[in-house]
Amino acid sequence: MEDTICAISTASGVGAISIIRVSGNESIKIVNKIFKGKDLEKVESHTINYGKIVENNKIIDEVLVSIMKAPKTFTMEDVVEINCHGGIAITNKILEILLMNGCRLAEPGEFTKRAFLNGRIDRIEAESVMDLINSKTEQSRKMAINGLNGEVSKIIKNLKNKELKILSNIEVNIDYPEYDDIEVLTNEKILPDLESLKEEMKDIIKKSYDGKLIKDGITTSIIGKPNVGKSSLLNMLLEEEKAIVTDIEGTTRDIVEGQVIIDGIILNILDTAGIRETNNTVEKIGVEKSIELIDKSDLLIFVLNNNEKITKEEIDLLNKIKNKNYIIVINKCDLENKLDIDNLKLDNIIKMSVLNNEGLSKLKLKIKEIYNLEKIQTSDLTYLNNAKDIALLKESLKNIESAISNINNNIPIDMVEIDIKNACEKLNEILGESYNDNLLNEMFANFCLGK
Repeated sequence: MEDTICAISTASGVGAISIIRVSGNESIKIVNKIFKGKDLEKVESHTINYGKIVENNKIIDEVLVSIMKAPKTFTMEDVVEINCHGGIAITNKILEILLMNGCRLAEPGEFTKRAFLNGRIDRIEAESVMDLINSKTEQSRKMAINGLNGEVSKIIKNLKNKELKILSNIEVNIDYPEYDDIEVLTNEKILPDLESLKEEMKDIIKKSYDGKLIKDGITTSIIGKPNVGKSSLLNMLLEEEKAIVTDIEGTTRDIVEGQVIIDGIILNILDTAGIRETNNTVEKIGVEKSIELIDKSDLLIFVLNNNEKITKEEIDLLNKIKNKNYIIVINKCDLENKLDIDNLKLDNIIKMSVLNNEGLSKLKLKIKEIYNLEKIQTSDLTYLNNAKDIALLKESLKNIESAISNINNNIPIDMVEIDIKNACEKLNEILGESYNDNLLNEMFANFCLGK
């Protein structure tokens, strides 16, 4: 990280202003070489300075230059931000001049990566930067801010401190057993602390699934046989004509996608091809995709036709989804009832007439009940929301459970110590206090260049 990096930090296109960010030991010196105005190497930190960017004594643009000196910057290095007039040509020209005068083009997320490596932020806070940029709802924005402000990190650090406290007592007991004034910790005395820690970790994991829900949304597939109203239901949920609707069976051959927000949670809705036996090659591929999505979806909306008897294929599908979150939508309730499903003992049934725009509020209410969205909306939104972090926390929990099991089986205390050390190591990975280059590259791969 000895070189000085630069990148455009604002979105590409025409606008009022663009910002080019520069970070590194030579950032102020390099910008000063192309700046006509005050001597930037002599101005106070955290000041904005008016002047012009020049090349070969020719004025390129009129700018405002922000000077921020280390260590009180995002990267903990000297940082300069050039605020120029918005526009692709002028922004790229200033970037080109910086590159010609000693800067290197930043890699995706490299500014945030430097902040992480320099100890300005931990891994949870670093990933929250991208979560904040990508947030699509007020709930996900609030959750990202809690991550960025270190509130989520405090939860993990608190768990780690409790594990370290148990470890330190064990190690003192192992290393200095001869001292009478040091409490001799027995397995029975350690056990209550470990049991308490286990319950706390289980509670955090449970709440973190809500966090993942807020961040990633609910993958929702609308399934059923052809011509029961799946595409019409998708259009009704999205309030737009996203899917083609006809009376011809098998119109939907591929997956049609859309998003709708319910109580701050995104529903990623997929309208699937009608599931039935078919000899049509293209339709058959669509049916296979629909069946694959059943296992990948968080929520299944199974649409049945009120005006037709239930088929064996539909009963087979109902059996396939019974252990998943599902809602049965009985559509076309404005027509004569020929559907007999009372003997199937189904839960979460909603009666609708998509054609007459009836029943949508009941469907949304049922989704809110299944996922307890009202509780999520009123909570403090301080969660882990990354699948990898949740997995690491679960591994840490397994280590704690192993320690408890070893105590109950009278395994020597030094073996219990190994379990707790392994639990600590998983928490270190969540915080980024231990990492490898592959993890680091994966972390920042999806960041934009100027962040």
